[in-house]
Amino acid sequence: MAPLALLAGLALAAPAARAAAQLPPAALVRALELATQAARALAPAGARIQALPGPLDPRLRLAPCERVDVYLPAGVAAWGRSRVGLRCGQGAVAWNVYLPVTVQVWAPAVVTTAALPAGARLDAAQLARAEVDWAAAALPPHTEAAPLQDRVLLHPLAAGAAPRSNDLQPRLWFALGATVRVVGLGSGFTIAAEGQALTPGIEGQPARVRTESGRVLVGRPVGDHRIEVPL
Repeated sequence: MAPLALLAGLALAAPAARAAAQLPPAALVRALELATQAARALAPAGARIQALPGPLDPRLRLAPCERVDVYLPAGVAAWGRSRVGLRCGQGAVAWNVYLPVTVQVWAPAVVTTAALPAGARLDAAQLARAEVDWAAAALPPHTEAAPLQDRVLLHPLAAGAAPRSNDLQPRLWFALGATVRVVGLGSGFTIAAEGQALTPGIEGQPARVRTESGRVLVGRPVGDHRIEVPL
């Protein structure tokens, strides 16, 4: 093996070695497989999943166990920082521990081609596609550049970073007093009417409108001069 490849392999193996010092090797393998399976169920098609173990508390002294059962604790994240439960199902001492796991989900997404400051307005020349870790942040990255065109950055981004929704300034879909199209969404039907905006229509925030009949409704701005209201 080439020296650089050997160093890379040792760097990846180090977390596993620290975890394996506390757990039977077969149980560690099953724990990582379980984390990988959970992540793959939510990952985009063709994604490369990598589950990296962290160390258990070095103060633990686990008793020998003939059968270690692995499971996913309720409510744990499938991506990013997570954990897998391991309990002794057959042994002299019944123990239960949680193995820290970092789950990476590598797949193509849109990234910046250069470092950009907050307030920069995105255009096609500043964007490209590359493989990124979708699990590196809570919100998924964008897979197409078109929705990012003319969006303004809320935070600075490094070169190669994948812009996510919370990196972008919310769009103003309509101003206070504007005439808007009100779309009412019911169970299996929709109705539409015109109304007047009583608040600005800011992306991600509820807005109030008054219909032609004088009724005041609260809904979600979803597009240019358009608001959706659940019925």
